[in-house]
Amino acid sequence: MKTVQVYGSGCKNCTVTAERIVAAAQKLGIDVQVEKVTSLEAIMNAGIMSTPGVGVDGVVKHTGSVPSLERVHELLTEDVVA
Repeated sequence: MKTVQVYGSGCKNCTVTAERIVAAAQKLGIDVQVEKVTSLEAIMNAGIMSTPGVGVDGVVKHTGSVPSLERVHELLTEDVVA
């Protein structure tokens, strides 16, 4: 199971990002747990200067915009061995 962190204040873009991750994971058949990180301190400690941010298993992979569906697919499958 992958753990995906969505960093942000809970704004619409952060909500859309989390929904997009869940939808993509279901489509790909990948089991994910989405954690919404809203603490300003935690966001800053992760090095995120612009939200929404996305981390996969604790590693920040995307910041500053809602990732496209294609980007979410990349994030969820980049370390999957075929």
